[in-house]
Amino acid sequence: MKTKISKALLFASALSVVAFTQIGGSVVYAQDAAEPMIEQAEALAPVMNPPIQTVDADPALWVVKDADTTVYLFGTIHILKPGLSWFDEAIKDAFDKSDELVLEIIEPSADQAQQIFTKYALDSSGKKLRDKLSDTERGNFNASMKEIGLPENAFDPFDPWAAAVTLQVLAMGKTGYDPSQGAETQLTAAAKASGKSLSAVETFEGQLKIFDELPQNEQLLFLSETTADLNAVSTGLDALVDHWSKGEEEKLGDLMNEGLTSTELKAALLTRRNAAWAVWMRERLKKPGTTFLAVGAGHLSGSVSLQSLLTAYGIEATRVNY
Repeated sequence: MKTKISKALLFASALSVVAFTQIGGSVVYAQDAAEPMIEQAEALAPVMNPPIQTVDADPALWVVKDADTTVYLFGTIHILKPGLSWFDEAIKDAFDKSDELVLEIIEPSADQAQQIFTKYALDSSGKKLRDKLSDTERGNFNASMKEIGLPENAFDPFDPWAAAVTLQVLAMGKTGYDPSQGAETQLTAAAKASGKSLSAVETFEGQLKIFDELPQNEQLLFLSETTADLNAVSTGLDALVDHWSKGEEEKLGDLMNEGLTSTELKAALLTRRNAAWAVWMRERLKKPGTTFLAVGAGHLSGSVSLQSLLTAYGIEATRVNY
């Protein structure tokens, strides 16, 4: 049976870095959205039952070259389960050859992430989140909160997108997904250990603005799709990770496109960002050296992938590993 990937999953898996998994995975905000409920942390931590069997994974890798510059393009999944052996072979070789690692964002500290998240997550209208929902949506929302183990009113001060993302992160944690296993976390640690320079094409705050500036109807649809079947968040991500692990970028792109039915949403999450990164790539190629660029896998698949937009500048990306 084919797994349907909803827009809800796209937000929090392969299209945007969820640096606030630091928040969602270990800290849940209280009703006033000011004091974190630390006591929830242990109960909501990712489920990891040893022993963990190691599984070989070979995600796709591309390269762009000119006379004196090489840029590797690697599509990541930001939150993974333990046991995937992906940082080896062609990917490790390309990383080792690189002078610098460039990510979507440099993750802020937990305190900084909480402050920025609170700045954008709180609703400014004064209307409670559950009052924005239909009876059916409210029922699904309340059931999801119960499933996670939170009081129904815990997210009342939140914008819909913020509630949806937090629910998704907590749901993924319950099924074994762990932000510390995400590709960016491992790449960052390796870059620091080897003394590579580390930079980013976006900021955490800038990414939250993308969510916060989405129209209210898109945010509510995001929350509705999340709470209609909270279990689908993890099962859908399982399907994405499976294609990612096998380097099946076309199948991954098909799943992503299946969920991005809104032109406005696709423009906000993919097209405009990929277009900006294509300009960044053009400028980077003017400088000698070798760069390892790691961004969400959704940006490197589908009809508006970064690779396809690069062709407008006469830049060709070549697949390294099959």
